[in-house]
Amino acid sequence: MAFASMDNGNDDTPLAEINMVPLIDVMLVLLIIFMVTAPLLTHAVKVDLPKATSTPNRTPPEAIQLSIDASQQVFWNGERVDAGQLQERFRTAASQTRASEPPELHIRAERNTPYERIAQVMSDAARQGLTRIGFVTDPNERAR
Repeated sequence: MAFASMDNGNDDTPLAEINMVPLIDVMLVLLIIFMVTAPLLTHAVKVDLPKATSTPNRTPPEAIQLSIDASQQVFWNGERVDAGQLQERFRTAASQTRASEPPELHIRAERNTPYERIAQVMSDAARQGLTRIGFVTDPNERAR
């Protein structure tokens, strides 16, 4: 409600003030309506969606067990091979899996095997493309 001044001057002029009381009443009514209806809008149905994974399925490469005994004989997965057969098997193992990873070469050597023979086998394998080479040891074997 607007109040006019006590001046008896010109009473026909319009008041330039806005009456805020009806606007505040409307705002409070809307606020109460939204406060009552807002909790009703949060009700939802739980849906269990499947989880998608994007990791590729990788199969680990095969491992070649290569054993060298003290008399410098070489065994490929338990089968005795000579030097010519060893080179051919290195070549075929490296060429079979060119698309994926080449197989791992696990070398197991006896304690008395000369290191020169082990280094020669490792060099031959690397030359043919088998670069993943590991040594297999027995931790329970005691030093003599």
